[in-house]
Amino acid sequence: MKKLLLFAAFAVFATTFSFAQEVRLGAKAGVNFASIGGDETDDVDGRTSFHIGGVVEIPISEVFSVQPELLYSSQGAKEEYSEDFLGETISAKAEMKLDYINIPILAKYYVAEGFSIEAGPQVGFLVSANGEYEVSGGGQSESEEEDISDFVSGVDFGIGAGVGYRLPMGVFFQARYTLGLSNINDGEGSDDFKNQNNVIQLSVGYSF
Repeated sequence: MKKLLLFAAFAVFATTFSFAQEVRLGAKAGVNFASIGGDETDDVDGRTSFHIGGVVEIPISEVFSVQPELLYSSQGAKEEYSEDFLGETISAKAEMKLDYINIPILAKYYVAEGFSIEAGPQVGFLVSANGEYEVSGGGQSESEEEDISDFVSGVDFGIGAGVGYRLPMGVFFQARYTLGLSNINDGEGSDDFKNQNNVIQLSVGYSF
């Protein structure tokens, strides 16, 4: 019995050690195509920005891994409109810049050599929130930037899904869509006015 228990313990240790040796550390960066959905966003356009951060891939079996990430992600949206006023065309631009530290935790399944599908939850912590406004017309232009963090929730929840491909040399590519689940508004009346972050990410990285 003791030999059997010893053998079982050794097998578990050897398997765990084997997987631990295959843990991959890496870094990635890429482009964000961010938008804000929800109430009164029909005329709101997406914002193109970036993300950068680190990844850890922890194998559970030959085809299944868990991949936590730590990302700095620049998100938000923008809006442009114009109207005639006393014979002059008044144009206005507004851009909401929301920067987060995002922590996605993804289940990763390899469907073929190097090719994987992934999905999992994400929590984000607001780093900064700024609104930029520009109004022009009649040969004049005015612009302003202000801190709007008091009106944006400090924590954001979402769920992501995507695909990835890793070359034998360690270079990998990812495409992911993250759907916001929580209301990003945190001002007065925010319970009656709900908006969510949505982001398409294209990434390239290296892991070893």
